[in-house]
Amino acid sequence: MSEKDRAPVARTVLQQCLHARLQVKPAGEKSEAQFVQVSSQLYPVTQLLNHPHGLMLLPPGFTIKMVSFKHDIDRGMVIHICFFKGATDDILPKMVSTLLNLRLCEAESGKMVSVLELPGSLLIVPQATLGGKAKGRVMQYHNNINKEDGLRLYGSFVSLCEKEVAPAAAEAGVKVKHGTYGNRQVLSLDTNGPYTHLMEF
Repeated sequence: MSEKDRAPVARTVLQQCLHARLQVKPAGEKSEAQFVQVSSQLYPVTQLLNHPHGLMLLPPGFTIKMVSFKHDIDRGMVIHICFFKGATDDILPKMVSTLLNLRLCEAESGKMVSVLELPGSLLIVPQATLGGKAKGRVMQYHNNINKEDGLRLYGSFVSLCEKEVAPAAAEAGVKVKHGTYGNRQVLSLDTNGPYTHLMEF
């Protein structure tokens, strides 16, 4: 079976954005939802920050505005991603190369460029509902990959994106943020569009 004829093993939705924020943990009964925001207007921090989802290294000249469980990015791209049964690590390099090199972002000149050329930040959102199919009046997700394999592929996808964005991150301060796999999350998005594309792999 040719690649053209086989069923897709991953689906993504790409949204060009001016600013995006993802809350990955809601406020508690007695506490507000705080957030992490990278800024260059407050106190410089160049140390490792102990973060609930791992260790985050802030580049020189960037600062912590407030510590929380939200992730913000400014101009760049939001990638919603879902893996289906049959997906393996082999598909990941092609996915990352395609998504990050497509000319879907508008530069200040009006020219369409890739998120790497812009350069822009990435917010990666695991979106299991992209695998839904309607049956009667309900949605079913039988074709989605199991949670363990999906979590592994999602982590590898994020790591590959971070590697590709690293040169621009060092020079322009762009960043890669991501949601937590398998949890409900709240996304807010400002876009100069809407400018949304669906891609399957």
